[in-house]
Amino acid sequence: MDYKPRSRGVSRLYAHLVLTPKYRRRVITQAMLERLKEIVGNLCQKWQCELMEFGGEPDHVHIVFRFFPQIQLSKFVNNLKSVTSRRIREEFSEEVSAVYGGKKVFWTEAYSLDSCGDAPLDVLRRYVQSQKGCVSDSARRSV
Repeated sequence: MDYKPRSRGVSRLYAHLVLTPKYRRRVITQAMLERLKEIVGNLCQKWQCELMEFGGEPDHVHIVFRFFPQIQLSKFVNNLKSVTSRRIREEFSEEVSAVYGGKKVFWTEAYSLDSCGDAPLDVLRRYVQSQKGCVSDSARRSV
């Protein structure tokens, strides 16, 4: 991993974020996971971060990203949670309403955010890549 130069210095900062749906319900479908990856990628660009890895299962997602020291991580995470929650509730309203009713929730309030360095980053990336994904929407309906 290379250092990223900026006007006032260079940095090599990575973080691993884990988000879980409210009550750790198994609500995330493969279609949601793919859409979440797209939304998170766009938000990373907006915040001048770089999405390194994204993966998940029906009850959680892993996001590994690179960031600069100027980023206020708590604000970034709160924005990411707000935007993804709103968009998923809008775009997958039937699936989300089946689990949460009319409540305007998707993510739990808590999250896990860890810094990661070069050595464990490769291990972490392999772990995120090994996530099983989610069942397809059609298979989910037949369960």
